[in-house]
Amino acid sequence: MDMHRQTLTELCAGLDKGDFTSVELTHALLDRIAAQDQKLNAFITVTATEALAAAASADEARAAGNIGALNGLPIVHKDIFCTEGIKTTCGSKMLDNFISPYNATVVQKMADAGAVILGKSNMDEFAMGSSNETSFFGPARNPWNLECSPGGSSGGSAASVAARLAPAATGTDTGGSIRQPAAFTGTVGLKPTYGRVSRYGMIAFASSLDQAGMITRSVEDAARMLGVMAGFDERDSTSIDQAVPDYLAGIGESIKGLRVGVVRQHSEEGLEGSGARAKDAIDVLESMGATIVEVDLPNIDLSVPTYYVVAPAECSSNLSRFDGVRFGHRAENTEDLLDLYCRSRGEGFGDEVKRRIMTGAYVLSAGYYDAYYIKAQQVRQLIADDFKKAFADVDLIAGPTAPSPAFKLGEKVDDPIQMYLNDIYTIGANLAGLPAMSVPCGSVNDMPVGLHLVGPHFGEEMLLRCGHQYQQETDWHIACPEAFK
Repeated sequence: MDMHRQTLTELCAGLDKGDFTSVELTHALLDRIAAQDQKLNAFITVTATEALAAAASADEARAAGNIGALNGLPIVHKDIFCTEGIKTTCGSKMLDNFISPYNATVVQKMADAGAVILGKSNMDEFAMGSSNETSFFGPARNPWNLECSPGGSSGGSAASVAARLAPAATGTDTGGSIRQPAAFTGTVGLKPTYGRVSRYGMIAFASSLDQAGMITRSVEDAARMLGVMAGFDERDSTSIDQAVPDYLAGIGESIKGLRVGVVRQHSEEGLEGSGARAKDAIDVLESMGATIVEVDLPNIDLSVPTYYVVAPAECSSNLSRFDGVRFGHRAENTEDLLDLYCRSRGEGFGDEVKRRIMTGAYVLSAGYYDAYYIKAQQVRQLIADDFKKAFADVDLIAGPTAPSPAFKLGEKVDDPIQMYLNDIYTIGANLAGLPAMSVPCGSVNDMPVGLHLVGPHFGEEMLLRCGHQYQQETDWHIACPEAFK
């Protein structure tokens, strides 16, 4: 039985019927990881012993009738989530020796629901990157073409799901770091509304932008995971106390009459075929009864420069805690405390992290705070207001997830500006705190591309319904990389 080919939902049904046990499923996936991951580098840590113990406990719970929403289902956690007793590196030399003493809320909720953790996935260092090339542990590779990037920063999570090493994985999204890798690997990536999922225990990059989400093979699987992950957490001051709906309940409903917006400012200039595939997908939605409406987002073109002021400013503050004193990498044979700070940070952080820390320190400095940081926050509000006005006329906004399919590793690593522009279509949702999702919608030069759907605050149910109905009409999400079938 090819269990690795089944979605989270299919595996859940198989466990319920007794077709296999969680231990058998976990063994099969661990064997697959051992055989395949040396090509992909999707994992930083594989937790085989812990996974098999958790699978055995899940089987015992199932036999006793105690069945959680994810009981016995193996998943992968992005290595940005603290996991008790397991190394949590954030893809950095700075935390290469850090064993977390506690679980992030997302990790704990998954465990309480019965999920089995296969391991921790590779990622751009401190989630700063769009290609997984800033990882201290080397880049993850795209299962569709091993010479290409799987996207970033959640590249390892996306690669593991696309290659059928795991049915689902957690990720984080600060400017597109779930959705862009999903588009590059032919998977589904969902970033919920800011505050919908707790950030407690998720190592911070930019606190007003970071949001936990998931990468799966189907929209239905994403709905299943979100139901477990979402909810208020008193330990997270940005968590919103709002009831969690049953995300699976409404995904089968028709999208007839759904108003789908297309952004007037998003021209196809500079798009490498991904715009045409997104247009094809929007045509499918229209054929299913959706109404297509053109909307204005007059300030959306300012989203990238705005993001690259706000995010580095917040990262320079958040990463000040990594000083070689309390935890993390510590330089040896230092002369004094200042030398310890300087050398520990100099040795522990990679180039991209240093670039963003320095940029952030600059825009927050006394002479430039008003000119850069305050101005960026003002423009951010304009972008949020534009979305609010647009959602008065439409239910969702649709377009391409990324300007191109996956690019070759090394192609953009020396040009930070070109790398940053990969997130041109995704950043707006983070600046405004909106839910957004990428679903596979075709291919360009045999590489997957994604349809990007953005909803109003707490519009996840509508996003999931639209994405699921689209997947009932298409089969792009079923496609599997030839080398990993």
